[in-house]
Amino acid sequence: MQKNARMKKELEQLEKCPPPGAHCWPVDGAIDHLEAILFGPQDSPYEGGSFKVEIRIPDRYPFEPPKVEMKTSVYHPNIDDVGRICLDILKMPPTGGWRPSINLYTVLTSLQRLLAEPNPKDPLMVEIASEFEMNINKYKEKARQMTRQYAMENEENDHNDNSKAISGGKRSAAATQDSHAQKRAKS
Repeated sequence: MQKNARMKKELEQLEKCPPPGAHCWPVDGAIDHLEAILFGPQDSPYEGGSFKVEIRIPDRYPFEPPKVEMKTSVYHPNIDDVGRICLDILKMPPTGGWRPSINLYTVLTSLQRLLAEPNPKDPLMVEIASEFEMNINKYKEKARQMTRQYAMENEENDHNDNSKAISGGKRSAAATQDSHAQKRAKS
């Protein structure tokens, strides 16, 4: 009961005033399954990219953090190959910083910040974290390359229907954003 009331309020807030650089919406009207798009932060190797995120709300929310997974491939020390995200507020205490007062707006803002400011001291991808610390220019170039490949529209995707735009086994976030915008325009 508390989860439903809280989620209704949070979804209304996200609809009226989304966090900078992010949009979030329910999947098929479900309040416990959401999708979001994070736009690559300016002056980062992710700039210009659109990154799809899947959010699952547990039954005990807000007393447990949402399960968040990056669906767009990204070269980042805190996001692994299958989309798991290492972010303090997505973990329960004592090792994590989740509190019931944290909401989805804060989660999306924190994810946006993580893209802008990776944390190589707490990596999921040790090799990428080492590269970030030892050769940041190489890291930035690889991150830009993957952003262009997986998080941006390209000629290959322009020739395909957006609902079929698949990159590296994951649906392109830009295609998802376009598809979502088309659905909203029709309603």
